[in-house]
Amino acid sequence: MMNENFDKMTEQAEKMFMGPSRDYAKLAVDYTERMIEAQMAAAKAYTEIGMKQARAALEIKDPEALKAYAEEQQKVAKDLSEKVKSDAEKVVAMNQDFVNEARKLVESNVKTATDTATEAAKATKSN
Repeated sequence: MMNENFDKMTEQAEKMFMGPSRDYAKLAVDYTERMIEAQMAAAKAYTEIGMKQARAALEIKDPEALKAYAEEQQKVAKDLSEKVKSDAEKVVAMNQDFVNEARKLVESNVKTATDTATEAAKATKSN
């Protein structure tokens, strides 16, 4: 009888606390990994753009090259602003996905907790 009660308590703790905690931790780790990957990709892209522009600046040797470099900077600035906007949209989408998945977990866990509490109440009444 005591082992049976202990097993039920362990099962209830798993359903109500441990399982949901693991699920949320997995969601958080997956989100963090995706966010770090996105940040690293953005940092690499921005670094490549900066290095390319630094190398181009080193090639300026006359007024015509300076003029061409300055004209290119307008295109680079436009492309860079589009890249920043795209990266920001990706981050917003990842954040929204995380919020939606976390909400689903909470809803599922509330249902599980309610069901577990109902089962426990029924078991107590029958004893």
